[in-house]
Amino acid sequence: MSVEQRTSAAAVRANSPAAWVVAVRPRTLLVAISPVLVGAALGWQRTGALDLVVSLIVLAAALLMQVLSNLQNDVGYTVRGGESTGTRTGLPRATAKGWLTVRTVRNAIILVALVSTVLGLLLVLQRGWPVLAIGVLSLLAALAYMGGPRPIAYTPYGELTVFVFFGLVAVSGTDWMLTDGIGATTVVASVAIGALAAAALAVNNHRDIAHDALVGRRTFAVTFGAAASLRLYSVLLLGSFALTPLMAWLAGSPMLLLPCLLLPAAWTLRRDMRRCPPGVAFNEVLFRTFKMELVYAVLLASGAVLGRLWGF
Repeated sequence: MSVEQRTSAAAVRANSPAAWVVAVRPRTLLVAISPVLVGAALGWQRTGALDLVVSLIVLAAALLMQVLSNLQNDVGYTVRGGESTGTRTGLPRATAKGWLTVRTVRNAIILVALVSTVLGLLLVLQRGWPVLAIGVLSLLAALAYMGGPRPIAYTPYGELTVFVFFGLVAVSGTDWMLTDGIGATTVVASVAIGALAAAALAVNNHRDIAHDALVGRRTFAVTFGAAASLRLYSVLLLGSFALTPLMAWLAGSPMLLLPCLLLPAAWTLRRDMRRCPPGVAFNEVLFRTFKMELVYAVLLASGAVLGRLWGF
């Protein structure tokens, strides 16, 4: 059992490392690692070029964007009274539990944003001003997810936002920053990775559908209903596998079919999502979806690397 799961059953000391683990949610960082891994591997397969320093900066920036989003989500939810009904079944929020103060987390958000900005400026020096646009939009999206007068998390567009920024932007942006170009295979891969990232959020919102309706969150699941939410999850999860043959064809390498090895596990995950009882049981489905995205990304990246090394 992870620290995140244990804290749902036991109190955590205020301002302790465990409290920060709750706020940062390390398991969700997988959603930031996967697109960078895939973008870098596909870029290298196409060009043979890989700047390790730039790759590490891009990865660090992506991780910080996810940390910032998680911190903003924690404090924003608390400030808006999201815990007020006592019906929420998701993982605990550090500020709502009093383990961290709102001010402390907001200061951490400022610090993370500043460090992200420094990393972004380093990338601007490498690739020019277009990087600045990508960085600013990503930063604004992370802050706007649970911040501002109309947070994205209170609309039906949460899954779409994750799809765009943790799929299209992150995968294609990584390829472009490392190779000064974007391959057709990368574009398709960005759709696949974005779909898996959005699938994880779909689990989260499906789990909280009753609570979210009470507190005024009009997520996709609340707006369109539980049946549509389950269909969305299936499309996002299985759609990524439907795209793997296209990626293999575009790259001219059957090695990019490696993610298909996960198809039986994905089908089982879809079934378990549909059969899952209401409440905290969905947390396990959520973490399995995060893992599915990472393993899919590892297999796709491995296929790209092996395809170039072995010449097919």
